[in-house]
Amino acid sequence: MIKVGIVGASGYSGEELVRILANHPNVKLACVTSRTLQGTPVEKVIPALRNRLGDLMFSHSDPQALANDATADIFFLALPHGVAAEYVRALIQGGKRVIDLSADFRLNSPEIYREYYGHEHPDVELLREAPYVLPELANNSWKSARLIACPGCYPTSIQIPLIPLLRDGVIGSDRIVINSCSGVSGAGKKAAEDYLYCERNESMKAYGLPKHRHLSEIEEQLSLAAGDTVVVQFNPHLAPMHRGIATTITVAANGSIDDLYASWKKHYAGKPFVAVLPSGTQPDTRYVSGTNRVDISAVYDPRTKHFIITSAIDNLVKGASGQAVQIMNLWNGFSETAGLV
Repeated sequence: MIKVGIVGASGYSGEELVRILANHPNVKLACVTSRTLQGTPVEKVIPALRNRLGDLMFSHSDPQALANDATADIFFLALPHGVAAEYVRALIQGGKRVIDLSADFRLNSPEIYREYYGHEHPDVELLREAPYVLPELANNSWKSARLIACPGCYPTSIQIPLIPLLRDGVIGSDRIVINSCSGVSGAGKKAAEDYLYCERNESMKAYGLPKHRHLSEIEEQLSLAAGDTVVVQFNPHLAPMHRGIATTITVAANGSIDDLYASWKKHYAGKPFVAVLPSGTQPDTRYVSGTNRVDISAVYDPRTKHFIITSAIDNLVKGASGQAVQIMNLWNGFSETAGLV
């Protein structure tokens, strides 16, 4: 049994963490923080968990106080980019282990971070220390780290299908076009015109073109897998649904559809959260909603000599909080699926 804390638990990803960890057999949810909700019972803000959280209340989000607090050993940071880094240094110096769901430690390069996020990285030393962990694809060297960078939602939906194929040379590494459609919860819990019900219901549009912030993470990880620089065309869309990401990828084929499926089956054998669907069966966000699963499939187009690859995830679970719990499970030697099925 380990004691965990969640910093920034009032947003969508934070609420999802509370829901998952409240059901986790190896976890005591000891500390839940929010700067704006201090002193408020957590079940009042997350009514779906009534009668299951006892008298747990939101506490103040002071980095040093949390670092000195003996009630939690591992902290999840469900905070906006630029804010998470304020906490990490204090928590690590206080002997805590940290899983960061923000973008602050996902990139290897502080220069690329500055280019995409518009300011200098706040802690370059820790940036170089933090491993980027997509559990199905990372080697085991990350398990000795103090700080883990949890991948973003769009990058998860893209890397799971593409990285094995790049490693095995089944696809070309140029002319990759990616179209992704995300539910509105991907923008976080905030009041803005684009996310009002009347604006999004029965309406869909592209956004963040041509350089969405996740593009930096996508290209960096695909380049590492390919052993060469990979440049992709990434086109994100805001879809009229609460949650989920549907991704369609067009990429040059270097082999047959059987080669593609053989690569996936080799890499994902025994991986409980990757479902490889038959060719011609397209993943649907409806069937991954609320799960930590990635559904992937592909078809070959003989006319263009391209593979068309599709994937679906829940952006708040496998794209954020569920993946963070999956990392925690592996980090602590628990069953990988604990609290997630």
